[in-house]
Amino acid sequence: METLRPAPPATRPAPARVQTVALAGNPNVGKTTLFNALTGSHQKVANYPGVTVERKSGRLARSGRGGAEGVEVVDLPGTYSLSPKSVDERVAFDALVGRIPGEPAPDVVACVVDATNLERNLYLVTQVLDLGLPVVVALNMTDAAAEAGIEVDADALADALGTPVVPISAKTGDGLDALRRAVLDPPRPAGGVAWEAMPAVDEALDALAERLGAEAPDVPAARRRFEALGALTADPLLAPWAGRAPGFHQAVLDTRAEFEARPVPYKMAEMMGRYGWISPVAARVVQHTAAADERTLSDRIDAVVTHRIWGPLIFGGVLLVIFQAVFSWAVPAMDGIEWLVGVTGEGMRAVLPDGVIEDVLVEGALSGVGNVLVFLPQILLLFLFLGLMEDSGYMARTAFIMDRAMRRVGLSGASVVPMLSAYACAIPGIMAARTLADERDRIITIMVVPLQGCSARLPVYVLFIAAFIPAGTLFGVVGYQGLAMTGLYVLGTVMAFVSALVLRRFVFKGEGSSFVMELPPYRMPQPKYLWRRMVDRSKVFVVRAGKIIFALSIVLWFMASYPKVEPPPELAARAAAADVAVEEATESLVRINPAAAAELHATERASIESALEAADVERAAVQNEIAGYQVRNSLIGRFGHAIEPIMRPLGFDWKISAGIVASFAAREVIVSALATIYSAGADANEESLALRDAIKADRYPDGTPVFTPLVAVSLLVFFVFALQCMSTLAIAKRELNSWFWPAVMWGYMFALAYGFSFAIYQGGKLLGLG
Repeated sequence: METLRPAPPATRPAPARVQTVALAGNPNVGKTTLFNALTGSHQKVANYPGVTVERKSGRLARSGRGGAEGVEVVDLPGTYSLSPKSVDERVAFDALVGRIPGEPAPDVVACVVDATNLERNLYLVTQVLDLGLPVVVALNMTDAAAEAGIEVDADALADALGTPVVPISAKTGDGLDALRRAVLDPPRPAGGVAWEAMPAVDEALDALAERLGAEAPDVPAARRRFEALGALTADPLLAPWAGRAPGFHQAVLDTRAEFEARPVPYKMAEMMGRYGWISPVAARVVQHTAAADERTLSDRIDAVVTHRIWGPLIFGGVLLVIFQAVFSWAVPAMDGIEWLVGVTGEGMRAVLPDGVIEDVLVEGALSGVGNVLVFLPQILLLFLFLGLMEDSGYMARTAFIMDRAMRRVGLSGASVVPMLSAYACAIPGIMAARTLADERDRIITIMVVPLQGCSARLPVYVLFIAAFIPAGTLFGVVGYQGLAMTGLYVLGTVMAFVSALVLRRFVFKGEGSSFVMELPPYRMPQPKYLWRRMVDRSKVFVVRAGKIIFALSIVLWFMASYPKVEPPPELAARAAAADVAVEEATESLVRINPAAAAELHATERASIESALEAADVERAAVQNEIAGYQVRNSLIGRFGHAIEPIMRPLGFDWKISAGIVASFAAREVIVSALATIYSAGADANEESLALRDAIKADRYPDGTPVFTPLVAVSLLVFFVFALQCMSTLAIAKRELNSWFWPAVMWGYMFALAYGFSFAIYQGGKLLGLG
């Protein structure tokens, strides 16, 4: 065996003033927690140029008192190695070597490692050291290691790596000040560690590195052997050289062909060599004070939580509890927001002059946005539970639990995390699919992720479930409304599995990919970080309500209010007669002499008051009929009637049809659309009903209800399947670099929505349920 010579120290000295610190590390090592602790509230999120991979950065906070001027901390995507297989991992590598346009290589890299699993984490550390960058190792989770009976000799590890090692606990804040000092005064690049490779590979790397230096002299000498090794063993790292250094590219292909002919296991050379160096180092610096066979608390919990039978049952119970809590816990806050919206509307009417401005602000903007914001408490609760699952480590267990079921549909447990992320929003779910190494798995996952019940569906579900599902409980424990909500989410998930199976068997044929993941230890979620994540994700919902829904509500109000039409003669005559009746009854009461009022026969006064009340009721009814006539003949009414024949087989009238089309911008827009239509069609002089009461009271001209429980179920199922979200389609296009698959995705989901709703409504009518 020959020694793979470490790269000489980088020619550039450590920067006189650090400007960029990159956090690198494996998944589930606490890197995001450390990023939050180092930056505090000084964070921003964007995308790396040219890709949809999220770029999280922030100013380095000095002991939590404020941002260090000019020092930027960048949280790189988690990766197990710098031989990337997924988009996320490729971006991490490109960011470290400065290949992302407008993104120079970091001045110092803080490699975050898990002290409870040091050997596996050191693989990435040795690779980063081989890049010739200044490195500081953040030995995280020292508190968890101590609880598990693990001690790491940080000084001995630093001597072996040739770079500082700082023990920390990102969760408790221990050691963070020392880490800040270390990254602001980093060491000179150490030039890598002396791990050993087989002689044939070592000799080939010498020649390839020399060829690379001749064709790409801009690549630092310290990094040429590492670049050559990456190109030799990983296709994603070879591909960029085809145009930049074609001679080097061909030399790598020739070397591969030679190794395969001999054969030489060159693809395993790096892993065998690095672990051959890492394992003795880890054995030397790690001491186990607990018995080797002693099971940790995480092990004991996993024996139940990941059990073949109990695991799925517990997971189903967790989902049921979440949706039950979403319905019951949020009621007081929702009532408060609903009251605040009503009071705001009354206040606006009191200060604004009567006219178009008042109507468009109250009936259009406030009604549309307010009827969506009322669901914010439930969305916050959903984000709370998802955050608890993620931060505690249970989210990773769900991937393990569901792996068996996923394999039956041609996917692996790796697709579970993107699908669970979609419960909050389909967009991060689609973006999370870039962590999948297999391209077919990635496309299939993206194609089925929107079937998961995202938070944008929540306002639609809650509105119609609250209106048409009784609030009782099953066996006095499980609420009917929470059970209905769970059923809708389960329906979407089951159809996602079925769709994945169809795509795998008939479109993306072939064997599914393997799935290996490490289960992180259970951890206690940190309230401040959990709250920050809830607030950040809820801001997206509020901003959408404040921008998209605000603008659409105003547009919808104008469409529901114009063009102005004269009421039919019979309605006009009834309105005039009702006005006269109210006026005459009022005058009759006014003419009563107050002094003689007490002597007036009680039945005579009651008769006058009864006549006035009847006249008021008739006038309100006529005015509502006139307002309804106006809405039916408005732009949105004409549009709704034009598409109603297509949607009528599903039980949807013109109002629902118009709302569905409007909600293509975002699913929850149907709530604001219906609120605007019903508000525009109500008597502005009367107190308007809550939207759920208005839809229950709506009637066709023959007196039959527009919304029945059967229509409500049909609409709910339609929204389970329909892809009513422009943003989701746009992100899918960016991830797949084509409109073809997003178009197919929208088409098959609309077909599912229409087919299932048709079957439910028409089947229900045949059974006499309509």
